[in-house]
Amino acid sequence: MHLLPTKPKPRAVVLPANLSRRRALAVAAALLILAYPARVRAQGIVLTRADRALVSQIEAYLNAQKGLTANFLQVDENGTTRTGKAWLQRPGKMRFAYDPPDPQLLVAGFGLLVYHDPQLDQTTNIPLSSTPLGILLARHVDLESGSVQITRIDKQPGQVNISLVRKGKEAAGTLTLSFSTDPLELQSWVVRDAQGRRTSVHLYDIMPGGPFPDSLFEYTQSGGPNSGGG
Repeated sequence: MHLLPTKPKPRAVVLPANLSRRRALAVAAALLILAYPARVRAQGIVLTRADRALVSQIEAYLNAQKGLTANFLQVDENGTTRTGKAWLQRPGKMRFAYDPPDPQLLVAGFGLLVYHDPQLDQTTNIPLSSTPLGILLARHVDLESGSVQITRIDKQPGQVNISLVRKGKEAAGTLTLSFSTDPLELQSWVVRDAQGRRTSVHLYDIMPGGPFPDSLFEYTQSGGPNSGGG
């Protein structure tokens, strides 16, 4: 399954009207990269001194991000787009509420990644620790730890992309984080799942926030998804 689910019917990529010009250009560039996907090698790379300095900077940035809200644009590899609002709170919590007419809900919390599709009356539960997204939501982000492996660093003017896998769980998929560099800010990520399918998520209108109520990151099957907002 897609870690960030998509619909089977593709539609043209339409960027949200409230995207700034700078953000729209960044998203457009990322979509161009997504249109010509290349497989990320599962093997780790040898980091140079400059690479290690960059990784340390990224780790410090991510560990300083305790909570945020954002609007998001999600794109799969056939161009299907979806939008909505996201809440992230480290460690281990995330909520993606999709804009109408999409009724689906994606929630991470309490060790699980839960995807609920009311149209199919189907709920899928995955241990967060087995997913690439668990790396981003860890209590302490350590990209050179014994459990995480860096497979690629791609530096471009104004942007850096870093690809990661879980050691021993490479088949579960890869996570590529994209950052602007001036200032350093997380812009998007791409998840490649165990079947090789790619889903890209682009954040905009990012605002620091939290702590959020635990109910925001819970899914109760008997009562349906708990509502929440910020």
